[in-house]
Amino acid sequence: MARPAKPDPGERVGRGGQRIQAKATRGRGRSMDLKEHIRSIPDFPSPGILFYDISPLLAHPDAWQTTVERLAAVVSEHQPDVLAGIESRGFLVAAPLALRLNLGFVMVRKKGKLPGPTVPYTYDLEYGSDTIEIQADAVQPGQKVFLVDDLLATGGTMNAAAQLFRSTGAEVTGAACIVELTFLQGREKLDIPITTLLPYDQ
Repeated sequence: MARPAKPDPGERVGRGGQRIQAKATRGRGRSMDLKEHIRSIPDFPSPGILFYDISPLLAHPDAWQTTVERLAAVVSEHQPDVLAGIESRGFLVAAPLALRLNLGFVMVRKKGKLPGPTVPYTYDLEYGSDTIEIQADAVQPGQKVFLVDDLLATGGTMNAAAQLFRSTGAEVTGAACIVELTFLQGREKLDIPITTLLPYDQ
């Protein structure tokens, strides 16, 4: 029996074996420097912090389309069942990706923000702790979940999200972000593959 052809980047195989192709715009944005659409804001949200603002990226149609296309190619390699967006800008990234790739989308939220029964996970911060939650029926055991956020900083919340989904019996196949603050070494806290588009070393 002949083996099926390997899916192209941006293409995934559905449950029935059908191929699902991300709607990429051929040739558009392949050489676009997305960092030109990231705004650096010093001393926000507190003195000494340099904030990388993705608002200009979201506001620029071609830059945002290119961002979604590049992330879609990354996600497709993992062939997940569900994309999980991490509160709150992760929702902005995960929702259009899920739509593009014909995947489910679930929200990882702070404690008390979701209605109905929830599954919580509490993790340590430098000072104190925090809790994130998903709805109890958000994923099923054995489903493949891919995590999405706008930014990878210390990696604490991303790691907590991975542990949260594992506690439900789901498989976490990887993660992706637009921006990574490499000097914080957040990826060292993760035991899943992670891809970021725009690394910053300061």
